[in-house]
Amino acid sequence: MPVISNILSLTHNNNLTKHEQLVQGVIESIEDGKLAVGDQLPSINIMVEEIGYARKTIFKAYEELKNRGLIESRQLKGYFVISQATNITKRMALLLFAFQSYQEEFYKTFRKEMGKRFQIDVFFHHNNLSVFETIITNINGKYGMYIIAPIQNQKVAQLLQHIEPKKLLLVDRYLNLGKSYSYISQEFENVIYKSLVQLLPDIKKYSKIILYFNEESDFSPVSIKNAFERFLEEYSVNGEVKNHYVIGSAAKGNLYFALGDTILWHILRDSVRKKLKIGEDIGILSQNDNVSKEIVFGGITTISTDFYEMAKLAARHIKNENTTQVIMPSRLIKRASL
Repeated sequence: MPVISNILSLTHNNNLTKHEQLVQGVIESIEDGKLAVGDQLPSINIMVEEIGYARKTIFKAYEELKNRGLIESRQLKGYFVISQATNITKRMALLLFAFQSYQEEFYKTFRKEMGKRFQIDVFFHHNNLSVFETIITNINGKYGMYIIAPIQNQKVAQLLQHIEPKKLLLVDRYLNLGKSYSYISQEFENVIYKSLVQLLPDIKKYSKIILYFNEESDFSPVSIKNAFERFLEEYSVNGEVKNHYVIGSAAKGNLYFALGDTILWHILRDSVRKKLKIGEDIGILSQNDNVSKEIVFGGITTISTDFYEMAKLAARHIKNENTTQVIMPSRLIKRASL
């Protein structure tokens, strides 16, 4: 086979390890057109017989080629070429909730930190368990690294445990997969509760505080709702949780806690139409900071983690190939909206 001839021609190159000879031989075969997408590589047994290297050496080389996204293994069938992008160091799958502003900031920073030699394919699960399962089933085994914002669900945990720990990094949400898995996640319940306590004097300026919580549309963890209800009870604050915002319902004297940006913009628009002064007539509190919230109406108060730093830590983890287990700090950013 041409690929075996290419590898044999490299065995006399003392500057390359056996592992490097195998990888380079396959890459050159792809670049020379001797291997095309869909072609099958020699089995490990054939490679052992023809090249004479140990099985573990050949397996390690095939694993690197899989990590680069050049080949994939098909159960009971063998290894097949799936890409001709030989300039890629590693092919990665990034699975997020949705392309919201803060996740866009994460992606752009992560993309910049990784550089051009890393291919990043982006997928979105929209907090839908069925969609999540379908995506994982379709991409498992085809990437060298998986960076996933998980749904906090036991079935998701079971799905993700089919991915090798060294190839999986959880971001944004925490999910307990065991000591060998890496994560860079947020903590919600204590952060939200402590922030509300810190804001108590500002909250008491208003007759009522309303949290808009919709687990499906906002992709928000139920721990935020738990923290809010605990705060209301322990500090005897008048407030309630609503599933959705009715356009045009913004009223003087209310403080609105909007988790999703869509609801936030509706409230702000209604405030303008009704000539309600934000920070005086009504209050606004939001989750997940971004540039626009820093600017509009003199600034919107937010409770947020640093998604730029999260992305930098994720890139560093992949480049260093270490185990990373970090709970990102969040902070209250108080602005003119309260």
